[in-house]
Amino acid sequence: MPHPYLSGTPHPRVLAHRGLSLPGEPAVENSFASIAAAHAAGAVYVESDCHVTADGVVVLFHDDTLERVTGDPRPIADVSLRELEQLMSDRGGLATLEQALEAFPATRFNLDVKAAAAAAPAGRLVQEHADRVLLTSFSDARRREALDAAAPARPATSPGSETIARLVGTVALGLRPVARRLLRGLDALQIPERRGPLPVLTSRLIAWAHAEGVEVHVWTVNDPDRMRSLVARGVDGIVTDRADVALDVLTR
Repeated sequence: MPHPYLSGTPHPRVLAHRGLSLPGEPAVENSFASIAAAHAAGAVYVESDCHVTADGVVVLFHDDTLERVTGDPRPIADVSLRELEQLMSDRGGLATLEQALEAFPATRFNLDVKAAAAAAPAGRLVQEHADRVLLTSFSDARRREALDAAAPARPATSPGSETIARLVGTVALGLRPVARRLLRGLDALQIPERRGPLPVLTSRLIAWAHAEGVEVHVWTVNDPDRMRSLVARGVDGIVTDRADVALDVLTR
């Protein structure tokens, strides 16, 4: 049986990458307003990222520093919640993880734990919402720490970079028993189509993942024709900056 995170929703999945921030609008990525915009567009899934402030609050933010989004060069870990709220007040509003989970009870969150200090507190926060949360991280250690903190609840999960690299190599070599072990306990593989010149997504990877009940989601795809092509190959989900476009192309 699929995890509740992947049950009862349209297929293919459309995952709104950092919410929905349209050109010319003040709401920046991962802001409260960008999540609201994704919800208003009809997105069931919102992909976001977890960092932690100087006073220990898990916030939805992608970068280690504030520079790209606000012009402030400081690391998020050095900024208090109150300061960050002020900096984000005219950029769509700051979203803490707790606020997002409570304010959007119908939304399913795909959370990438970016900072080591965010792993355990993020896991604890999603414990009561595990049926609608997927926890992942580029670091398998951070991912496991977050999942352990959510216990006894079990959020859905997708592996980190090391596991994905091992899986891609294993699939290329045709070592199916090893691939089965690597896929055990996973609910989705969230991967790029390529890593430089090397293909990550292959027909064999999709087939073997599906045989173990694991979905395949590809990031980050904004071109409608590419979305259609990937879904035609058997991809289950598209992570996209343009959830509004993807919903029109794939589900309506």
